[in-house]
Amino acid sequence: MSEQSPLLSQRSRVQPFRVMQMLDLVHRRRREGKSTIMFCAGQPVTGAPEAVLEEAEIALRSGPLGYTEVVGDREFRERIADWHSATYGVQTSADNVIVTTGSSGGFLAAFLATLDPGDYVAMPAPGYPAYRNILEALGARILDLRTGADSRFQPTEKMLRELEHTPKAVIITSPGNPTGTIIDPDELARIARWCEANDCVLISDEDYHGMSFGRPLASARQFSDKAIVVGTLSKYFSMTGWRVGWIIVDDGMVTAIENLQASLALCAPAIGQAAGRAAFTLEAAAELDGHVENYREAREVFVEQLPAIGLGTFADPDGGLYIWVDVSAHTDDSERWAHELLDAKGVAVAPGVDFDPEQGHRWIRLSLCASAQETREGVRLIGEFIDERLNVTRN
Repeated sequence: MSEQSPLLSQRSRVQPFRVMQMLDLVHRRRREGKSTIMFCAGQPVTGAPEAVLEEAEIALRSGPLGYTEVVGDREFRERIADWHSATYGVQTSADNVIVTTGSSGGFLAAFLATLDPGDYVAMPAPGYPAYRNILEALGARILDLRTGADSRFQPTEKMLRELEHTPKAVIITSPGNPTGTIIDPDELARIARWCEANDCVLISDEDYHGMSFGRPLASARQFSDKAIVVGTLSKYFSMTGWRVGWIIVDDGMVTAIENLQASLALCAPAIGQAAGRAAFTLEAAAELDGHVENYREAREVFVEQLPAIGLGTFADPDGGLYIWVDVSAHTDDSERWAHELLDAKGVAVAPGVDFDPEQGHRWIRLSLCASAQETREGVRLIGEFIDERLNVTRN
């Protein structure tokens, strides 16, 4: 590895996003003709709904796709607002919806609009690594909310009360990444009230909404108009590469975030916004709900078969695209283990250290995006890998 340039800033020295490194390796293996099962990324193998593709064709041929409004195409924002209102029983206005370049652009805009260097931010551990990396680059100080099976791997209001420092912002992710667990609505309500009482911004990552295996999903804006809600077309809507997301904010934040976005991105991709209008149709929903059933089947395979290969401790996922698995009986270096598994068996998993710098070296994250058949084969290969390593150790 080459030495880093002395011209680099301190803020650039964040940890790598190991999931994306693994995904790059998957792409490389497939170019080389090597069979690979991908459990590493939360990327649906399905494409955009047929209604979206049809809308994209119309948009491509109806005229030049220039810049939209900085905050997003008005009709697309109205579709998002109507969907959010109908789904959660709240009054959401298009005026409070800002379309972003994926939810990643939404997080960056929200962090820049609400945080100054040195501010404390509370986030779940384990949690999505990009939060930590972006926040560290911006000079924020992170307060880990250590979760486990006792809290179903979700933060609680009690954890916030026990923090040494009062945070300027709290991040909630439900369904969780990497855990797949859903926060109870009553707990989310308590957290929202605590944030309002302590002048703290609640940022609710709702990227995986639409994907639940029976447990109810609540939006933070059901409990607080001050909460920032983040959403995307990438996950439930099966449009990862289109790079379109959104944030819903209160009136007092719109102008500040609009001004930031004008310089950061100008606008989100116009084709994604134009075609994305059709993502909220009944036709698209019928297709997308079928995908959720596929994720449910993959989940059932993991839950039933992982214990049989020696991986019996995991977060029982309620929704989303992931299962968080304890591999401490087999390794204390999940990153090295993941690379050895990929080389030996062609199965790509996400190293847990990406999501939890303190305890993640004993965990991995698996994705529910593969078919049930491919998931069974992947579990079988992981079992072979574990058995072969145990035999080498014994001999």
